[in-house]
Amino acid sequence: MGPIDATVRPPGSKSETIRALAVAALTDGRSHLYGPLDADDPRAMADALEHFGVGVGTSSEPWSVDGRGGRLLAPSVDLDANESGLSARILLALAGSLDGVTRIVGRGRLPERPMRGIVEVLRSQGVEVSGHQLPIEVTGRGHLWGGRIAVDCSESSQFATAVMLVAPTMHEPCTLELHGLTGSADYLEGTASIMSRFGATVERTVTGYEIANEGYLASDVVIEPDASAAVYPMAIAAITGGRVVIDGLGERSWQPDLRVAGVLAQMGCRVDWENNRVTVDAQGVDLRPVDVDMSEAPDGALALAVVCLFADGASRISGLGSLRHKESDRLEAIREEMTRIGGEVRVEDDALAISGGGVLEGAVIEAHGDHRIAMAMATAGVAVAGTSVAEPRVVNKTWPGYWAFLDALTSA
Repeated sequence: MGPIDATVRPPGSKSETIRALAVAALTDGRSHLYGPLDADDPRAMADALEHFGVGVGTSSEPWSVDGRGGRLLAPSVDLDANESGLSARILLALAGSLDGVTRIVGRGRLPERPMRGIVEVLRSQGVEVSGHQLPIEVTGRGHLWGGRIAVDCSESSQFATAVMLVAPTMHEPCTLELHGLTGSADYLEGTASIMSRFGATVERTVTGYEIANEGYLASDVVIEPDASAAVYPMAIAAITGGRVVIDGLGERSWQPDLRVAGVLAQMGCRVDWENNRVTVDAQGVDLRPVDVDMSEAPDGALALAVVCLFADGASRISGLGSLRHKESDRLEAIREEMTRIGGEVRVEDDALAISGGGVLEGAVIEAHGDHRIAMAMATAGVAVAGTSVAEPRVVNKTWPGYWAFLDALTSA
């Protein structure tokens, strides 16, 4: 196909939607979420919150949440986090703050994904927790105590996010100390931002965060578009030598996957930020290879890796170790699928080494049960005829309308 030229607004941020649902549940009153992501992951959180006694209205926009002021009820059924790691980790923290027993389960690869970081925090707070991987049973005592809390973030920053979100409801103010945080620090700033919008007092320190135990205020919040979704039209613009304007995401956004735009600029694309928009223009550009550390934005690195197939030379994307613990082992999965269409790709420790400029050919892509693999490889399919995805429904996890969006973008 020819170059694209479009203005798009991706769906709402998954990260913000799930965090905002959890915080709104802890307020005392009704909150509204404007522009939420209506997809499997946020709905898993919304459904679980209802079993905590929280009223959640998702039939129309804005979504409404009737919080219980931190007085959550013990659920009478298992809470199903589906395949959402973020939801599972937050639900564990919420379960530790109520009086009673909560059993949290998951699907797909979620029972294999690490939960130790949040489990150890709960145990340090005197909460009884049955194990380190789902299904997990949590026996809460009515509240978490607070005080000085150390969180091991070496496997995921989401453990710290889960603790941060419940901290305003703790018995004492919380001094959060982060250990082993090697990437994704911006996600914690995003957590702090959401908390602040609901009236919490959160202050960054040298070693972590100081969080007051003053509760939350019911609020109406606007969810910004998802930067993790925005990387796909950016990649398509780069691959096709086209232009795309991403509406609703500007330089002030906290979402780390926007760093992909900066790397595309290194590859030769013209990138402009203006009026809460970012433009990626690759018209007349010969893509250059790059050597970059994407530890702060590993999810966005998948689409970037596909773009590197179309650059003239050898690229290296490092800092991707966390991708091994997602819905699939994303390092191996993306290597396998880029190789399937003729790419020369190697996994070297926590990095992808990609030889661009080769001859690519269409193939049936295996999504490995992973929405990010399906969406990233579909960007290659825009330029490589005969490429299709064998598991198209996996995108419902975060972008149910992705295939319709892609069809409209490439046929305009």
